[in-house]
Amino acid sequence: MLIRYKKAFEKIAMGLLSFMPNEKDLKILQQTMKQYENDDTKQLFLWKDGDDIIGLMGVSFQDNTAKIEHISVNPSHRHQGIGKSMVKAFKEMYPAKELIANENTNSFLQKCDLEDFG
Repeated sequence: MLIRYKKAFEKIAMGLLSFMPNEKDLKILQQTMKQYENDDTKQLFLWKDGDDIIGLMGVSFQDNTAKIEHISVNPSHRHQGIGKSMVKAFKEMYPAKELIANENTNSFLQKCDLEDFG
């Protein structure tokens, strides 16, 4: 289930974000978290499976687009379709938004056949 980020989930969100290649440095990671917390056009979403949060998706909203800035799944839960499920759930939450990717998420988003999401 895709849920909105809350401050209570900061440590788990930072852990998941740190799996992104450009977020390995602690200072960069902290800056990224601040951007998501302070910028109204950016939003973090978490993927909850039972009681565990195992995925993260960071999105920046423009007029009629949503750019996926970050997408990460706990390594022990990868290759199970969770990333694709996050994208699908997001698309269901925001059906009017066109999903686009940045240079870090482009290859993943291309693997997700967006035509499947309607």
